[in-house]
Amino acid sequence: MTRPLVYVLEDEPDIARLIVRTLREHGMDTGAFSRQGDLRRELKRRRPDICLIDLTLPDGDGLDTLREHLSKTDIPVIVVSARDAASDRVIGLELGADDYVSKPFEPRELVARVRAVLRRVSGKSDVRGSGRVAEFEGWRVDFQACEITDPAGRVQPLSSAEARLLETFLRASGRVLSRAQLFNLDAPGDIEPEDRSMDARISRLRRRLRDDPKSPRLIRTVYGAGYIFTIKPKWL
Repeated sequence: MTRPLVYVLEDEPDIARLIVRTLREHGMDTGAFSRQGDLRRELKRRRPDICLIDLTLPDGDGLDTLREHLSKTDIPVIVVSARDAASDRVIGLELGADDYVSKPFEPRELVARVRAVLRRVSGKSDVRGSGRVAEFEGWRVDFQACEITDPAGRVQPLSSAEARLLETFLRASGRVLSRAQLFNLDAPGDIEPEDRSMDARISRLRRRLRDDPKSPRLIRTVYGAGYIFTIKPKWL
């Protein structure tokens, strides 16, 4: 079995060594970077299976790498940061991060979160089927290319987190999905998702689809149960 490749953007040497050693002990290959510029150059040369990024770095805010580079790809991202303010968590998730881990962290918990994200990615690719393009209400989504085209014909990239969430909704249109189902927690011991985390992702996706947050029509909240995508898509 191929070992997953994990890129680690972390400027504190002791923490970087801890993360790298732990991941390698659990069957993963790694590349470690202390500056955003180094990671960005390596991303052009070789694609990882997942990225772990810190936010406070010598050459700026890690959110810039997430916003300007990783959010335009389908590479999963976990933010690992000492910045534990709700605003940082929400911004990171809204920019497309798949998870947010606060420092200090338990190394085995970090491994569990990495595995959970990788499992969600591989699980979605296994069950997508032949139809990889969906159309609804004038929108067109190409999940192979991770792109969405609006009714006016403007094309924009989707992050890996956005693409997986939207495809989950579209393939289950008309059914209520709980937060746990949306996180695809399919094995005991996975980390229970936070309500605020999923709310942030839903909010970002609604903005993408120009779905009025005060009175959403496409993605409706079913209080006490979860969310429902109300339009049946056409798969191509």
